[in-house]
Amino acid sequence: MTHVSATDLSISMAIAGAALATYSLRLGGLLLADRLPKNGGFKRFMETLPGTILLSLVAPGIFSAGMLGGAAALATGLCAWKTKSLLLAMIVGMAIVATGRLLL
Repeated sequence: MTHVSATDLSISMAIAGAALATYSLRLGGLLLADRLPKNGGFKRFMETLPGTILLSLVAPGIFSAGMLGGAAALATGLCAWKTKSLLLAMIVGMAIVATGRLLL
């Protein structure tokens, strides 16, 4: 027979709680999606939301990397705009940061 400690139980409950919260939010979003307006200002807001969320996740990394991060972000944006290839743009940005860290 194995002994389950209070710490193991706390960890298991925390994981189960996080999983329940995550899937509840996802399910709530799916159930709510049919009731949201499909036109007008709300539609425009929802269409721009992914870009703003991505920017809020990426911007701190760019600023913390300093000039090198700024140069990589600018090159990545220009590459994505000119080539329309997000994969190539990401490779360019990562190459600039990796090369800069290697040389500096």
